[in-house]
Amino acid sequence: MLKAKILFVGPCESGKTVLANFLTESSDITEYNPTQGVRFESCWPALMKDSHGVVIVFNADTPSHLKEIEMWYSCFVQQQLLQDTQCLLIAHHKPGSGGDRGSLSLPSPLNKLKLVHSDLEEDPEEIRLEFIKYLKSIINSVSESRDREEMSIIT
Repeated sequence: MLKAKILFVGPCESGKTVLANFLTESSDITEYNPTQGVRFESCWPALMKDSHGVVIVFNADTPSHLKEIEMWYSCFVQQQLLQDTQCLLIAHHKPGSGGDRGSLSLPSPLNKLKLVHSDLEEDPEEIRLEFIKYLKSIINSVSESRDREEMSIIT
């Protein structure tokens, strides 16, 4: 069985835990309890080690999050030499926000990433399907990499 390490990162209060729980069907959260995130950048290299993909979650209704996600992309994707296909950008819309899916103006290189809008009230299955597609592409990449490694040992 192949295993893949996918990191969920992003600004505080963007919906990372709610989305991760939803996508893994871990729980139904009815009240908000902030997660005690890892705020110390010195811990990030240990978290990033051997990761196969990064999901950057941000609250599309919070203007400061649009600026912050550039830093998350730089630290967790570019510095780890991951491909853009190994990154998924999720614009999470919190309950009651109205979920405006208007076009987001993302700076380069963020505008090259797969962007998915998440609204667990309006259309929860859309985000689940998009995440499954993303996860399948990561698993295929891990499998191909393992196959290449095995072939190099054999030859």
